[in-house]
Amino acid sequence: MSRGFVKEDDQEEVPRVPQRAYLPAGVTNFVTPFGMNQLLAEKKMLEDEKNNLNNANENEKRIALNYINAKLQLLNNRISEAKIVNLNEQPLNEVRFGAMINLKIEAAKSIQTFQIVGVDEADISKGKVSFISPIARALTGKKTGDKVILKQAREDVVFEIIDISYSQ
Repeated sequence: MSRGFVKEDDQEEVPRVPQRAYLPAGVTNFVTPFGMNQLLAEKKMLEDEKNNLNNANENEKRIALNYINAKLQLLNNRISEAKIVNLNEQPLNEVRFGAMINLKIEAAKSIQTFQIVGVDEADISKGKVSFISPIARALTGKKTGDKVILKQAREDVVFEIIDISYSQ
């Protein structure tokens, strides 16, 4: 049936689904074991939400179902492309994916701790930075005692790597 013969009230609004965390095309979706568990827990939560839809209005239920299905599709794509990195196999003396790094910021004389994680697990408030972030790229391959310069618009920030560890 042509859309010209449908009442305006019957037209469904297409649900806008937010994109997942940015991952450049062609870049492997590395995840920690914890990050994969988070993705799988999110999938279960969405599936449970889908199975428990109880909208009295069929139109609202259909819109909610479309929204959840779209989110599940994006999530399933991310999960299927994920490559779990075994942190026990990372070199202990070098910064790699999954590393927990204690850094001394030269200008502030303070120590900060970061872990390099996958894009979906990244959360700066928890000290988790994405492996594609500028700081992670600057630190990767460095060793304890190395100094790293992070170029920023106003001034360069100098970090010294105090400690590197890996934990699941």
